[in-house]
Amino acid sequence: MKQDSSPRFRTSIASSNEDLRSAQRLRYDVFVSELGGKGNLVDHVQKLERDRFDPFVDHLLLHDDSIGAVVGVYRLMRPEMAVAAGQYYSQDEYELAPLLNSKRKLLELGRSCLRPEYRGGTAMFHLWNALAQYVFNHEIELMFGVASFRGTDTTDLAAPLSLLHHRHLAPEGFRVRARGRTVQPMDLIPEAELDRRKAMLQIPSLIKAYLRLGGVVGEGAFVDHEFNTTDVCLIMDTAKLNARQSRIYSGESKR
Repeated sequence: MKQDSSPRFRTSIASSNEDLRSAQRLRYDVFVSELGGKGNLVDHVQKLERDRFDPFVDHLLLHDDSIGAVVGVYRLMRPEMAVAAGQYYSQDEYELAPLLNSKRKLLELGRSCLRPEYRGGTAMFHLWNALAQYVFNHEIELMFGVASFRGTDTTDLAAPLSLLHHRHLAPEGFRVRARGRTVQPMDLIPEAELDRRKAMLQIPSLIKAYLRLGGVVGEGAFVDHEFNTTDVCLIMDTAKLNARQSRIYSGESKR
């Protein structure tokens, strides 16, 4: 569908089954149809991307009221939600002990996506504004979550993974580490041999947005064959996020 020339953005937290299904339909379009992902609870008949964490979390929705559709989604998990679910989603991929032991109030971000025609515009500005308000309301101190490169061939991703390792590695106190049988070390190319500009061009826009806002990455990538992605774990101090966000987005009409 062609994007309306004048979208009317609105954000909300899902409060009904229909809201949740709208989020899951968008996730299906992006993570299943576009990226080739799969999962035990994916509903191919109704085209819903679901998993066991969905009932326990908040789903932040971006609506474009000019077309009457949900065009962006964030999944948000606070500590009490993780307790109810039995774990954070990221714990299947990363050892989170440095964050869990930090005594900081955490928020896990996940399942972030936008409809293709809204990427690169002001839609992400509206999602970030709503996320910043959520962070303020719940007194969040650290945000984290996995973000993905498309594909599982890490040879093709050697340059951007190496750039993240050399230039954006989390401080030791917050440095989570990839776990499991598909861990991929990220220091694949020596820093002196990197073409940093070319490597940065391979980094997805969402990850670059996190980096601009002060995000850092954990050690090691997780190759997720189920979702056809290579994941990194991003960590953000919300104090830095608030300061940098105001500088980066000032002047824009604000994924």
